[in-house]
Amino acid sequence: MTRLGKWIGDHLILAIGLAVLFYMFLPIFVVILMSFNDPASKQSYSFDGFTWDNWANPCDEFGMCESVLLSIKIGLSATLGATILGTLMAFALVRHRFRGRAPANVFTFLPMASPEIVMGSSLLALFVSAGLSGQLGFWTILVAHIMFCLSFVVVTVKARLAGLDPRIEQAAMDLYANEWQTFWRVTFPLVFPGILSAALLAFSLSFDDFIITNLNAGQEVTFPMFVWGASLRGIPPQINVIGTIMFLLALTLVLVGELGARRRARR
Repeated sequence: MTRLGKWIGDHLILAIGLAVLFYMFLPIFVVILMSFNDPASKQSYSFDGFTWDNWANPCDEFGMCESVLLSIKIGLSATLGATILGTLMAFALVRHRFRGRAPANVFTFLPMASPEIVMGSSLLALFVSAGLSGQLGFWTILVAHIMFCLSFVVVTVKARLAGLDPRIEQAAMDLYANEWQTFWRVTFPLVFPGILSAALLAFSLSFDDFIITNLNAGQEVTFPMFVWGASLRGIPPQINVIGTIMFLLALTLVLVGELGARRRARR
C-alpha cells in the first residue's frame, strides 16, 4: 500500500498536467480534423466525410488568402516596429535612472491591463481627431498593432535584462572591450532569446487580433475579420486549413528553438 501510494504521489501531478494539456489542445485537434472535412453544406459543423480538396485548394474561398497575406504583412511590420521600440524602452527602463521612470513603468502596463475595446476605441478616437477618419486602413491598423504589442515586448525584454548578470559585461570591459564591443559580443547575444520571444509574441498577438483591428481597419479585411464575417453565413473548411498551417508553423518554431537551446547547453 505504501508503494502504491508513493507511485500515485509521484505520477498524479504528471497525469493531471497531461490531462489539462490534452483538454487545452482538444480544440486544435478539432480544427486539424475539420481541415479534412467534406461538409454537406457551409452550415454543417459535423465531420461528414474525408477529403484532400481543402488542402489542395486552400484559396478557393474568395478573399480568404488575400486576408491572410494582409494579416501576415501587418503582423511582420508591427512585430518589427514594436520589437525595436520595445527593446530600446526596456534597456532605458532597466539600465538607466531618470525622472519619470516609475510612471513610465506604470504606463507600460496600462495597455496590457486595459480591455481591447477600450484600447481600440481610444485609438479610433485618436485617428478621427487627427482627421484620418476617411483614411482608415493598413497604416492605422499597423499603428494600432504596434501600440498594443509594445507593452508585451517591453515586459518580455525587461524580464530578460533583469536576470542578466552585470558582472559578465564588467568582465568583458576588464578585458579591454569598449562599450560597443561589449554590447554586440556579450550583451546582445545574452538578451537575444528574450528579444526573439517578444517578437514571436508580438506577431501572434497582431495576427490574431480582431477587436482593435475591426475598429481601425476601414475597408481592409484581415484574417480574423474574414473568419468573423464568414461565420455569419457558414465557415468554409479552408479556414481550418489556414488555422492548421499556422499552428504547425508555430509548433515548428518552438521545437527548433528548443532543440537549439539543448544543443547550446550541451556545448
